[in-house]
Amino acid sequence: MGNHALLLPWQRKSFLSRQRSGEPGLDALSATLQVTGFYDKPSGSIQYVVADTATRRCAIIDPVLDFDEKSGATATKNADTLLDFIKDERLVVEWILDTHPHADHLSAAHYLRQKTGAPKAIGDRIVDVQKLWKVIYNWPDFPADGSQWDKLFADGDTFSVGNIPARVLFSPGHTLASITYVIGDAAFVHDTLFMPDSGSARADFPGGSAARLWRSIQDILALPDETRLFVGHDYRAGGREARWESTVAEQKAGNIHLVAAHTEADFVALREARDKTLPMPRLILHALQVNMNGGRLPEPEANGRRYLKFPLDGLR
Repeated sequence: MGNHALLLPWQRKSFLSRQRSGEPGLDALSATLQVTGFYDKPSGSIQYVVADTATRRCAIIDPVLDFDEKSGATATKNADTLLDFIKDERLVVEWILDTHPHADHLSAAHYLRQKTGAPKAIGDRIVDVQKLWKVIYNWPDFPADGSQWDKLFADGDTFSVGNIPARVLFSPGHTLASITYVIGDAAFVHDTLFMPDSGSARADFPGGSAARLWRSIQDILALPDETRLFVGHDYRAGGREARWESTVAEQKAGNIHLVAAHTEADFVALREARDKTLPMPRLILHALQVNMNGGRLPEPEANGRRYLKFPLDGLR
């Protein structure tokens, strides 16, 4: 059986066209795929630099802007670490990608856009999140049209990182706008699946749905078993070291929520019961007003300072 038998239809078409033209197939291209994760301990987030080592082109996925809610201080330590790595590796940034509007950290996408000139992108259903949260924040004039990004990806859209083909998979449930980036033999699933010993992401935020999350997980698990899955958070279950890479096969065999729940109804019951025990993320009201604005901090006021806005009892 040829290697292309394991590919998705969009990958198979690309593979066959490359074979006919004498260009390398997906296996050869994936061999040049370098994934480097950067762990942010305060938020448990993993940021990624995904590079095609053959062309030295790369994408940044889910970068973190440092923020201390006690003092209100912001910093760019995380983002600058990514930039230093990119410089050391002699890479050129092609994309700055967010999987969804994050509720537990501020996005550094806008800062990195300013530093690199690379386009920012997110899923096109971000407009649904913007419409929902502009009401919560009472921002009637906020442009809920996704114009804060350079590119809005629809489900099934394709692009590339260097010569490595990539595809967008709509993965809602955790949020209305969550997407998965499938790049070569790797998929970046962020808040959909966690490592197998940690289960799945919560689905009780405004616009979330445990049933829709279950279906998104099934779409991800329909990828070839060998597909590498890179998660967006790790909370170091049992005190172990942080981890962020598994495979579809490993998730099928050992994910604690999927082993315990074999049907959608079982999963919804498990997920909703779990979510009722969880407090809201400590940065959700800080983060959403920045992240639904493409990572832009509020504009300075007359005194030169920036201010965040809090809807009291907005998430009661």
